[in-house]
Amino acid sequence: MPKFDYSLNYAELDLRAHPELYRVGVGEQGVLLVQPYKSEILPHWRFATPEVARESSEAIYGMFLAYLGAGDFVGADMARKFLQMGFTRARRYANHRGGKKYEGPVPEGKKGQSGAHGRAERPRDPEDPVKAESARIFKAKWEAAEANVEYARLKRAHKARFG
Repeated sequence: MPKFDYSLNYAELDLRAHPELYRVGVGEQGVLLVQPYKSEILPHWRFATPEVARESSEAIYGMFLAYLGAGDFVGADMARKFLQMGFTRARRYANHRGGKKYEGPVPEGKKGQSGAHGRAERPRDPEDPVKAESARIFKAKWEAAEANVEYARLKRAHKARFG
């Protein structure tokens, strides 16, 4: 699978107008870069409490379905990535008070990319049950998005057409 292309100037690029430039990548790659979707979805992304996570995940899942209804795979995939990120970030805060999973700063040139980049993982704190519940809420919506038949069809079509 082609990796997410970090070399593009996402601040200037409208991926709704140029879906041929979008690569799914792995996991959450590009979730905080791809416009106009970042600007549309990010304001709804919250996970501080289960109530907030439920409202957020439902809003983002609704956007996911709307993008699918419009045949907009890039938008649907970005919404799916925000749901995934809701799960992973809430889990991180459930496991690590303050959300810091790794020791030290992110190496220059690696910001916005996933992975530890050679940094040591901090020991886990006792699980925060509030954030763990927020993670479960986002995980259910993320799994629903991944299991959506129309999403899978559009994903196959996008990869066949654009790589």
